[in-house]
Amino acid sequence: MFLSVFDMFKVGIGPSSSHTMGPMVAAERFLAKMRASPFQFVGLRASLHGSLAFTGVGHATDRATILGLAGFTPKNYDVEKAEAALKEISQTRLITVDGLEPLKFDPKVDLIFDYDTHLEGHANGMMLMATDAQGDVTLREVYYSIGGGFVVTEDELAAGKDSDEGAPVPYPFKSAAEMLEMAQASGKSIAGMKRANEESRGGAENLAKGSKRLWQVMNDCINRGLETDGVLPGGLYVKRRAKGIHEALLAERGMNQQAPHTINDWMSAYAMAVNEENAAGGQVVTAPTNGAAGVMPATLRYYLDHVPGASESHIEDFLLTAAAIGGLVKFNASISGAEAGCQAEVGSAAAMSAAGLCAVMGGTPEQIENAAEIALEHHLGMTCDPVKGLVQVPCIERNGLGAIKAVSAASLALRGDGSHLVPLDACIETMRQTGIDMSDKYKETSLGGLAVNVPNC
Repeated sequence: MFLSVFDMFKVGIGPSSSHTMGPMVAAERFLAKMRASPFQFVGLRASLHGSLAFTGVGHATDRATILGLAGFTPKNYDVEKAEAALKEISQTRLITVDGLEPLKFDPKVDLIFDYDTHLEGHANGMMLMATDAQGDVTLREVYYSIGGGFVVTEDELAAGKDSDEGAPVPYPFKSAAEMLEMAQASGKSIAGMKRANEESRGGAENLAKGSKRLWQVMNDCINRGLETDGVLPGGLYVKRRAKGIHEALLAERGMNQQAPHTINDWMSAYAMAVNEENAAGGQVVTAPTNGAAGVMPATLRYYLDHVPGASESHIEDFLLTAAAIGGLVKFNASISGAEAGCQAEVGSAAAMSAAGLCAVMGGTPEQIENAAEIALEHHLGMTCDPVKGLVQVPCIERNGLGAIKAVSAASLALRGDGSHLVPLDACIETMRQTGIDMSDKYKETSLGGLAVNVPNC
């Protein structure tokens, strides 16, 4: 099993990898299918189902779908051009995109939030349709946004194509147990094995440049969040807090008798900065999702800025180790809040971050596996119940606590020798089973929990 670090960590836009980036990617794929079709198309339609319907407005799924059909992608997204395109489509009721004739599309009629029809493959389902001159559907595809910006068609999901089909890699571990066995047999670290796998596919130069780019985007996102205040969009009137917390922490530096627990505020500020940017629709890195995008940057920034002896030369090892753990979670369970609750998002992010931090602080493969298990175990059962369907409450603060748990888990693991009672594989399987048993109203539908017990305005 191989999942590239650049699949796990993708540069994209907020507020959601599954609800914003995913639909945009699905629309991009549908346009390609239309261009390859012999039919003459006159119009477009789209329907959103499951979590994409219930929390779609709060996650900007409607905007993302329309913009995706207009040719925008997470990689080429430009705010000003996007706003202009949305305005033009609303006025003309036409979508004009390269390689196709102008297509009829009325956002008020042709984009449907279907709360009643359940698509069987995944909680995040959408149907894209192209029509002829009579308004009949002549091309149709069902897509599932399965978390972290990953998208599969109905047929691909049924065929099990949400997995690697490339050339063999040197260390194809599918479980934590296999990972540890391979590490022991090869004498390599987890990062070393993951590096060998990456280089066998993309080369060392691509890995080095790509890793540097990922951290640059993560760190820039932290810095933007620490420098920006105001109120987040969406109608909850949630105030940005990261800037104020950061300024207070800077002012307190050097003061006598500063409480040791203040380090938690630094980590929270870093994480909240990222997720405030994400909530505002800014550029983030899926780690492994947008909703959990702040945990890993905060943990890595904590390491670089606060741990004696830290070195930027270890960033690649951090990312590789984290990606190895994230791949195990995605392959054996889920990273989708709509499928398994927030345990699959912030829980996975904390496990990945704990593993990465443990690695760069000299942890053995066994200690790294232990760190990931500790972090994930203590997120088991965490629900996903965003107020008003927005990635703001409880998501922003939750990332801060996820980073704190990640650091604590790594520290605890480093205090031991790697031996522990609950294997990471067992914890991942427990998370999967818990997600299956969890009520749908607690899985990114905003039908339960905080979403119904906190006023939405």
